[in-house]
Amino acid sequence: MNTAIIQARMGSTRLPGKIMMSVRDKPLLHYVINQVLQSKKIDKLIIATTNLPQDDEIVKFVDLYGIKVFRGSEEDVLDRYFHCAKELNLDIIVRITSDCPLIDPEIIDKCVEKFENKNFDYLSNVNKNIDGDWIYNPCGFPSGFGVEVFTFNALENAWKNAKKLSDREHVTQYILDNPKKFKIGGLENQEDFSDLRLTLDHQVDFDLIKLVIENFPDGEIYNLKKIISFFDDNSHLKLINSHIQFDTGYLKSLEEDKFTEKNHSD
Repeated sequence: MNTAIIQARMGSTRLPGKIMMSVRDKPLLHYVINQVLQSKKIDKLIIATTNLPQDDEIVKFVDLYGIKVFRGSEEDVLDRYFHCAKELNLDIIVRITSDCPLIDPEIIDKCVEKFENKNFDYLSNVNKNIDGDWIYNPCGFPSGFGVEVFTFNALENAWKNAKKLSDREHVTQYILDNPKKFKIGGLENQEDFSDLRLTLDHQVDFDLIKLVIENFPDGEIYNLKKIISFFDDNSHLKLINSHIQFDTGYLKSLEEDKFTEKNHSD
């Protein structure tokens, strides 16, 4: 059984409460959920949020969908994923982040299909093998279209062995850093649309995503082809958030690792 886990919390440092910001009277979390539910390869959907009181708002909203919610650690997202998967006896996990309201269900399906066909421990479309190292890379997809698929066994191995703060925050980094332990695969897009940023991290990201959503009829199921067609006709809109680096969150966590290591050595 393939289970999608959407990680969601209100406490974003750069744009607090971003996933409950509203477009057409619906919070952006609605769009993430609706898109994932269109996947043909997802059997079950779970929202994994934190134990903090501020995330009660997420729980109340998700209850409207009848979707199960798991609550766990705020900072140790790897721990949250592991205990969610263990408690619910999950086998194959599809990781989606809540800052991707336009996530393409067809891309989710392609990732899961390749994962299944090649018997991988882990596969994603946001990491690329460069000279034997798996490096964070958009692989030709716009930011905001990231999908990760992995086994419970790989997740458990990471949970037991990952020590760095960045590994605990980013869930799967330990797997990527240990390609000899895990069978890792990737999915690349045939065309390069990585100059397009449709992930939600800053106000300008919200401004652009709002424009995209409002361009289509209410209830639209978004996919990459439709969105690229929209930007072909409105290429100037890419400039709204093109100045933001696609991997700022991960780079920030690496700096925190260095700070922690320095304090421990002093």
